[in-house]
Amino acid sequence: MSVLSRPEFHDEAKAFEHVEGILWPTGPVCPKCKSNERHYALKGVRSKASKKNPNGVERHGLYKCSNSKCRSQFTVRMGTIFEESHMPLHKWLQVIHLMCASKKGISAHQIHRILECKYDTAWFLCHRVRFAMASGSLSPMGGPGKTVEADETYIGRLAGTEVRRGGGAHKNTVLTLVERGGIARSFHIDSAKVKTVMPIVRANIAKETAMMTDEWGGYRYLSGEFASHDTVVHSKDEYVRYEGEKTIHTNTVEGFYSIFKRGMKGVYQHCAEHHLHRYLAEFDFRYSTALRLASMMACAR
Repeated sequence: MSVLSRPEFHDEAKAFEHVEGILWPTGPVCPKCKSNERHYALKGVRSKASKKNPNGVERHGLYKCSNSKCRSQFTVRMGTIFEESHMPLHKWLQVIHLMCASKKGISAHQIHRILECKYDTAWFLCHRVRFAMASGSLSPMGGPGKTVEADETYIGRLAGTEVRRGGGAHKNTVLTLVERGGIARSFHIDSAKVKTVMPIVRANIAKETAMMTDEWGGYRYLSGEFASHDTVVHSKDEYVRYEGEKTIHTNTVEGFYSIFKRGMKGVYQHCAEHHLHRYLAEFDFRYSTALRLASMMACAR
């Protein structure tokens, strides 16, 4: 049986129950007054009649706040990416599952074919899900005993910039920090210059971290600022080096870029510059989630 055969992916009432169980584990919470009193469900309420639905549509998961000063009606959609959307919740759950389960992503055209909706709708749904994937975390990566790899890459093309051979001046620049066995954090930056890269590295990585980079000259400023800083010299075909129990490489972040570029070029094919940060958030989320799932499975064995 397929995972997509589960009831929450096809039944609207079950979809509401599924999301409520995740967001309200101890019972409904009013999004307006934040009260978690014994709110009561409103059964049999239907939306206004329309040409498409002359008898209206049943409003699933509708509650009324028990707080005498509030008394507002609400559903689990409010305050989430599902709010103000006419797309049924069970189809939202299908989109979320497909995007999270696809290693290199899934295009809006594929979503539009699966959901049998307009392409514009599928594109909007995908970007809302990417918005939710962005962690927005400001806590430093790494720490005592942790290793973080840093690297930059180039992708796509800057609008209005002449293509130059043998360089990335005409492409978008991406900086990625990957904690081994932890999370990934990517940034769309103006250029790979010291004044751009160093402030991001310093702001996002704990000082007790062991840093590993390639031989780019800008990283020399990391020495003395972190617990340690080791480099591999790719220009001399050095990709991994062993010093006692320490393994020096940037293969983790290179592997991240491998998946990222395969997804961007093979699945999405085109990305406007002003949307690149959303796709980066998607691949950061997918990398971090995959590691957590692998860790949970290893603990369960």
